[in-house]
Amino acid sequence: MGLKNSQYQEIMRSYEQKQFRSHDILTRHYKEVYAKLPEFQSLDDSIGILSVQYGKKLLNGDNNAVASLKEELAILRSSKKALLKSAGFPADYLEPVYECPDCKDTGYINGRKCHCFKKAVSRLLYSQSNLCGILSLENFDTFSSDYYSPNFIDPKSGRSARDIIEDAFLTCKDFVRTFGKEHKNLFFYGDVGVGKTFLSNCIARDLMEAGFSVLYFSAPALFNILAQHTFDKNNIDARHMYEFIYDCDLLIIDDLGTEYTNTFVSSQFFSCINERLLSRRSTVISTNLSLDSLADLYTERAFSRITSNYILLKLIGDDIRIKKKLQKKEEQQ
Repeated sequence: MGLKNSQYQEIMRSYEQKQFRSHDILTRHYKEVYAKLPEFQSLDDSIGILSVQYGKKLLNGDNNAVASLKEELAILRSSKKALLKSAGFPADYLEPVYECPDCKDTGYINGRKCHCFKKAVSRLLYSQSNLCGILSLENFDTFSSDYYSPNFIDPKSGRSARDIIEDAFLTCKDFVRTFGKEHKNLFFYGDVGVGKTFLSNCIARDLMEAGFSVLYFSAPALFNILAQHTFDKNNIDARHMYEFIYDCDLLIIDDLGTEYTNTFVSSQFFSCINERLLSRRSTVISTNLSLDSLADLYTERAFSRITSNYILLKLIGDDIRIKKKLQKKEEQQ
């Protein structure tokens, strides 16, 4: 899942539409005020005339022009506020109306992408993939521990698959509840089909609904984007996506270990998780690998970062996807 230049332009067009809507609202408000308070329009005209007059004085070398203009403008603006209040209009009725007051609906703050821009990217990428449909099916509301046997015991901990998944579920709920207040990262590992991706999807849906920017990547797709950014400097799509990988509120890396692993991939993986740790941006990783295999494939440094900074959640049990298919077959018979 990557951000194409056409998708970037689509988001920018949405900001233009927001600005047009804001301008239209403000224009309507001014017309309403002018119709009800003709003297208010006169004050606005006076401000325009004063600005021109003092501009000429300044050009003619009057060093006191700016101070005098500020003084007279303050008086006129005070009169305008009093008029608005007397007519029952809110004090901010003639202020621009922005969906995002931080960036004023431009998408950028001091040349950097605004938090609302990152959310827009997240929503767009999810909506243009099949992930939105998946999130409607795989979320905290549809979670059930019934698929996990109380008799499937982890030989190391002595705990059942059901006990483990119920604890993991509570950990994920807490991760969402404290997101943005506490910096946490999750690492799901275990056999195929034990619910690692399901829990990641639960987290993704709730955080997106809460307004956070969430990006999901399968491991092969993630490293493909990182390779394109590294080796093809003219790839605008990869450059956009690279920024969001590092800047999004939550990055989900699914099926780590299914990509072709080499020295480049190992270094990029370390760089990605390390930079996100330094910037205190959360990451959720799921893998079928054991912790020993993780250390072998991705260097001791990456292994150390994960074991030191991630909540490790080992899931066990039967393959739930197979269980669900068998259950569906039985229901159809």
